[in-house]
Amino acid sequence: MTLFPPGDNRRETRPFLPDQETGGYYDGKNMALFEEEIDSHPMVSSLLNKLANYTNLTQGVREHEEAEYEDGAPRGPQMGTFIGVYLPCMQNILGVILFLRLTWIVGTAGVLGTFAIVFMCCACTMLTAISMSAIATNGVVPAGGAYYMISRSLGPEVGGAVGLCFYLGTTFAGSLYILGTIEILLTYIVPSSGVFVAARPEDEAWATSNNLRVYGSACLALMALVVFVGVKYVNKLALVFLACVALSLMAIYAGVIRTVIEPPDFPICLLGNRSMKNDKFDKCAKTELVNNETQTTLLWALFCNGSHLNATCDEYFTLNNVTEMPGIPGLLSGVIKDNLWGSYGPAGVFVERRGSVSEEVQENLVMDKPYVLNDISTFFTLLVGIYFPSVTGIMAGSNRSGDLRDAQRSIPVGTILAIATTSLIYMSCVVLFGACIEGVLLRDKFGASVGKNLVIGTLAWPSPWVIVIGSFFSCCGAGLQSLTGAPRLLQAIARDGIIPALQVFGHGKANGEPTWALLMTVGICEIGILIASLDAVAPILSMFFLMCYLFVNLACAVQTLLRTPAWRPRFKFYHWTLSFLGMSLCLSLMFISSWYYALVAMVIAGCMYKYIEYRGAVKEWGDGIRGLSLNAARYALIRLEEAPPHTKNWRPQLLVLCKLDSDLEVKHPRLLSLTTQMKAGKGLTIVSSVLEGTYMGRGAEAKTGEQRLKAAMQEEKTKGFSHVVVTSSLRDGFSLLVQAAGLGGMKHNTVLLAWPAGWRGAPDYCWKNFIETVRETTSAHQALLVAKNIDRFPGNQQRLEGTVDVWWIVHDGGLLMLLPFLLKQHKVWKQCRMRIFTVAQMNDNSIQMKKDLQMFLYQLRLDAQVEVVEMVSPSTSTPAHSLTSDLRPS
Repeated sequence: MTLFPPGDNRRETRPFLPDQETGGYYDGKNMALFEEEIDSHPMVSSLLNKLANYTNLTQGVREHEEAEYEDGAPRGPQMGTFIGVYLPCMQNILGVILFLRLTWIVGTAGVLGTFAIVFMCCACTMLTAISMSAIATNGVVPAGGAYYMISRSLGPEVGGAVGLCFYLGTTFAGSLYILGTIEILLTYIVPSSGVFVAARPEDEAWATSNNLRVYGSACLALMALVVFVGVKYVNKLALVFLACVALSLMAIYAGVIRTVIEPPDFPICLLGNRSMKNDKFDKCAKTELVNNETQTTLLWALFCNGSHLNATCDEYFTLNNVTEMPGIPGLLSGVIKDNLWGSYGPAGVFVERRGSVSEEVQENLVMDKPYVLNDISTFFTLLVGIYFPSVTGIMAGSNRSGDLRDAQRSIPVGTILAIATTSLIYMSCVVLFGACIEGVLLRDKFGASVGKNLVIGTLAWPSPWVIVIGSFFSCCGAGLQSLTGAPRLLQAIARDGIIPALQVFGHGKANGEPTWALLMTVGICEIGILIASLDAVAPILSMFFLMCYLFVNLACAVQTLLRTPAWRPRFKFYHWTLSFLGMSLCLSLMFISSWYYALVAMVIAGCMYKYIEYRGAVKEWGDGIRGLSLNAARYALIRLEEAPPHTKNWRPQLLVLCKLDSDLEVKHPRLLSLTTQMKAGKGLTIVSSVLEGTYMGRGAEAKTGEQRLKAAMQEEKTKGFSHVVVTSSLRDGFSLLVQAAGLGGMKHNTVLLAWPAGWRGAPDYCWKNFIETVRETTSAHQALLVAKNIDRFPGNQQRLEGTVDVWWIVHDGGLLMLLPFLLKQHKVWKQCRMRIFTVAQMNDNSIQMKKDLQMFLYQLRLDAQVEVVEMVSPSTSTPAHSLTSDLRPS
């Protein structure tokens, strides 16, 4: 940038812009270069200014917040990659699981098992981020993030279903963070403030769950009130929440370095190999020497029926020694060798130093003893579901694309760098925890063996309170962000209008705050809090996030394989195989984590898909599913052209010649009813009509006629295609339709039309057109069905009982046998019986004919009654040459 003082003559030779800060002028021509230089080499003051304006709220939230200003003008700064994408993704990914469960997962699954879990989950999010980057750089991504990406790529049905799953995942994430907040509060900050107190040791789980429900509900109500009053207060605390995460991480790594010099003093008391809670005794010893006299300790009183030395004690207490060992032996202690492999077991087993699990577990005998026990049954797949929420949050950048200066550049770079950074943090933490902390302490989920200290806090420097306070505020901030983001996502789905049942959630306060959506979110979030278990809620939200990520990968793969002309992402480092691998990994993790939760999530998404398909509004967003359907149809048509259909696959593919009256209304709607009853949506149906004239003169009427045909088809539930042609004569139009209707292998083989009414008194061209249509159909080697008295045929709402009589006069290859069978598949004709009538000449053996016809029907696998009608006069043999037969219910 070039600055010129006010009196400098050179400012008259170039366009200069005033600089309000310095009072000088800068060269507007070099402004773009200056901005790029600031982005790549930011000055300290510029960085601090951006950090002061940092927000982790989504774009929609910021728009609502800006609406509260008097002038209503947007005041949010246009952010770059670091402030706008990298830091929000980091803050969303690093959360409650890292602080409360990662040490326990390392101790339970072992370093190698946990490393495998972290690698699978991080690989899943990295592959999803690559697909998301391709979608996000293929045009502008408005507010709504993942929902808009999927709905505009895969269509409103898939987008709405997955958008709701993403909403539910975000809502349950709020429950997870609130439960984490209350767990930190009641376990580590003020453990004596519980409303429910266990009178007996076996009631501790009951009291803990109820305390979580009471305090969690109160915390949810308080957070919802803050969000309702105004998210600007949440926004002002965003930098505080980010600082809590950063300081907590620095405290962990500083503590690891400190263990090399001086390991922290957190001793663990073991009875034999069993770890014990040290909050009920002060010394890790059975006896102590006081004034040269051996006296029993508080620990002795917990296992014996008296304080004297000859008291009766627990057998295991008598046979095993009490030892004390450091909980944090340090980075150079070599303890990682003992922590490489996992130690799984059912609920109620002892937390032991060795990896083996005791088989002698009887809860009623050990509940009153100060042993540390597993609170839940552990296995590898459970830990995957519990851990996965720690890698969610990769959509934080794409959700705020409107606040970014260059979204198509910032979203891929910031998201991928954030995932890479957090993956390194998680993997390094897994190794460092296994190398610094004793395994028996790692498996102590709540730190009961070290005075109810947060296990990860025992490793932190300078004090465990840095992690406790930092994680507390971090969980509070994440919970507030979930309660601000989820209602806006629901509001975005509702305002799209694709789900009529959600219309009410599109309304809100005057400034756009989604009041009704917030109430819905609070109600669903309360369900997660009533579960009262962080370990039970984590797999639930894992399912919804995994389903969202699965469809992001699917959207990218579909668009890439279809090679849609509009698919031109600026992000080039993607491939359909990576998207397919990410989709497969998401699906695998869903069933690995919890197969029944996976099925429930898929059923919810499937139900929403069908609901939107049948009841939702019609939206045309140029989605990839339509392109996929076109490609599939093209492939199928080409395959159909390769060989003619086998007789086993033959079924009537109908060309329905339907007449329109002078008002362009369908003249015989019962013809469409018969088509529906005969086809039931299976196979090809083309409903056509002919207008006499020229297309230049009657083109608009032809389009109107097509719309009327479609409306009549919808009313009669006829699934197929409608087409109206304009020709110089009706005969030419019918001939054209018989010859050219359909496409490729999808052509009609049967023509259905109504018998001309009053044709004897009609002009000659009426019956001539009918006769010519019959002849042209015969020449085209197509079947012809003529419905006589079509207006008297049953509608789709009627239910017939009686018989369907087929007069089989000409051997047609079985078509007349097939038609009543197809009709009987429909509910209108289902209760009818089928009768076959055939005519015997005077010299025919009627008994043998009946047997032959019964055998023929048996081979056709048709259930029908056979009747042979004997002719008494040779004059009645003339109908034998007719191409039509009588098909009617009696």
